[in-house]
Amino acid sequence: MNFPEELRYTKDHEWIRLEGNVATIGITDFAQHELGDIVYVDINSVGKTLAGEEIFGTVEAVKTVSDLFLPVAGTITEVNPLLEKQPELVNTDPYGDGWMIKMNVTDTSAVAGLLSKDAYAALVG
Repeated sequence: MNFPEELRYTKDHEWIRLEGNVATIGITDFAQHELGDIVYVDINSVGKTLAGEEIFGTVEAVKTVSDLFLPVAGTITEVNPLLEKQPELVNTDPYGDGWMIKMNVTDTSAVAGLLSKDAYAALVG
């Protein structure tokens, strides 16, 4: 499995890339593999300010629907427009074109408290 070094991870299998106070968020390679073929991504939280670990949307696979949890507090500013017509990008490129949201992070220091690549790899075995 692929877990890029520069990202931080959550126990709920989301990843976050921080650039200044703007974060890009998606689900990990492990999560997409466990879910199987993703057929729909439902995120209608643009403009909302949410706390860390709050649900910001759902992802639907052939066999299941799974909640998406925000890694840190902030305001969601954008949903990946490609996912509306190509939800399978989450399967084929989870850390690239398959990203899910962008947000303005309330407290950027909170990102440091998330899991490193090695800690996440140990979590998922």
